[in-house]
Amino acid sequence: MTAALELLADGGLEAVSFRRIATRLGVSAPTLYWHVDSKRQLMDLMAEALVRRPESGYAGPRPGEPWWEWLRTDARQVFARLISTRDAPRVVAGNRPTPESFAGIGRALAVLVDAGLTPGQAQQTLFALGAYVIGSATEWQAEAERQRSQPPPGPAGDGLDAMRAGALADQPLLLAAVEELRDRPHTDAFEHGLDLIVEGLRARYAPPS
Repeated sequence: MTAALELLADGGLEAVSFRRIATRLGVSAPTLYWHVDSKRQLMDLMAEALVRRPESGYAGPRPGEPWWEWLRTDARQVFARLISTRDAPRVVAGNRPTPESFAGIGRALAVLVDAGLTPGQAQQTLFALGAYVIGSATEWQAEAERQRSQPPPGPAGDGLDAMRAGALADQPLLLAAVEELRDRPHTDAFEHGLDLIVEGLRARYAPPS
């Protein structure tokens, strides 16, 4: 799996193939099929490696940590791992867990069930958070790639501000939004959406103190 992830980091998803993995390992491509029988299975194994939590991550909240903050921390950690590797969100999207991950998923579900969710609600909660994290990471990487390949035209600083104001002169609310958000950290949009989800879960399922 290390060879596949190295190819992903070096050249993106298009660089990952059985032939290239075999070449990196110094074996024949058919040999790999004794271990991984399809590209889809390979993707599932790669996805699991990319978002693998330590045992402590699946063990549940730390003493005194609310379950919703545990979910928030886990989502942040997965997001950080996904944006750090080229095309990682594309690998993880649509993956299916392997049997080796079932015990950890079961422990995560147990935390939410103990908090009062039904098993189905707990599973849907994990699905919803996972989809948000993957989607956000995909958008983040796409925007980062656009900034590299198509940097904003024109001058920086005051000149760019004037150009923006001119282009949005007839859209005052959009201009105000751009100006309000322009100096925020690059993860601010992700944090805003994550807060809406986590606080929504807390409001729905956590009993009032």
